[in-house]
Amino acid sequence: MKVYRDSDCDIALIRGKRVAIVGYGNQGRAQALNLRDSGVSVTIALPPESGSRERAKADGFDVMTAKEAAAAGADLAVLLAADEDHGRIYAEELAPNLREGAALSFAHGLSIRFGLVAPRPDLDIFLVAPKGPGTALRADFERGSGLISLFAVHQDASGGGEALALSYAAAIGSGRVGILPTSFAEESEADLFNEQAVLWGAIPELIHAGFETLVEAGFSPEIAYFECLTEVKLLADLIYERGIAGMREAISNTAEFGALKGGSRIVTADTRTEMRRILREVRAGHFTRELIADAEAGYPRLRASREAASAHPIEAVRARLLSLANGDDGR
Repeated sequence: MKVYRDSDCDIALIRGKRVAIVGYGNQGRAQALNLRDSGVSVTIALPPESGSRERAKADGFDVMTAKEAAAAGADLAVLLAADEDHGRIYAEELAPNLREGAALSFAHGLSIRFGLVAPRPDLDIFLVAPKGPGTALRADFERGSGLISLFAVHQDASGGGEALALSYAAAIGSGRVGILPTSFAEESEADLFNEQAVLWGAIPELIHAGFETLVEAGFSPEIAYFECLTEVKLLADLIYERGIAGMREAISNTAEFGALKGGSRIVTADTRTEMRRILREVRAGHFTRELIADAEAGYPRLRASREAASAHPIEAVRARLLSLANGDDGR
């Protein structure tokens, strides 16, 4: 795989564009600030009722609606609002108002891969996906480094879509460390699979199950918390720094032998079969349809999940331990 760096990118391309960042959450704010620090003209596009408008103004940006930013002559609109809002924002505000030959970009391939956005044929459509949260993107940029980004071009109406995507990626700092090619389908399918089957789905569920098993067996909740949650950070840091094989070299023989004994009993053939089923569902669009249906209904499933997570006993243990760490011994 070719890795692109600053030397492969012409940052002057994005500096010559008027960029509208649609959304000012974790990614929107970080990308907007990095772009501005790289000499790019940036406007923030938010709905009138958005609570983020004041923060964007305090950061020194002009704030408009997406319709106003497009009508004002934006050369590039970057859709960084929630995925489930992309279809409406594009159809109602961007498509009727973006100038002929403008560009539209995303940080996630879902909306194009699963048809939430059907772009006009005259637009360049590309993806720049930093592989980390906006807070890390901004912090690394300010340190003179960056986050690796993936990039892809879905529609190259101008013939310069790839060059513009690379220019954008360089302006947010990714050219300092690496910009990797992908496709909208590959990025979105792999990301949706990972969110369900590994990171945000499986790992928290495994922590809950381990905590519950220990507490049910009579262990103190605090000990269960330390064993099943706190040490996850140690594991993640070791894997990030050393890889999985290197992580095993850094732990005790007891821990390594425990991994040998336990890992394959939890991640069984049935687990792998379920992972393949999740991937098939992602690729078939089932997940995206369920996400949109939940959004249209007012997020009942998401709200119920959030409430259940907040009510789990592990959260009360966390609060007690944080109080101890802050010097409150409960007396």
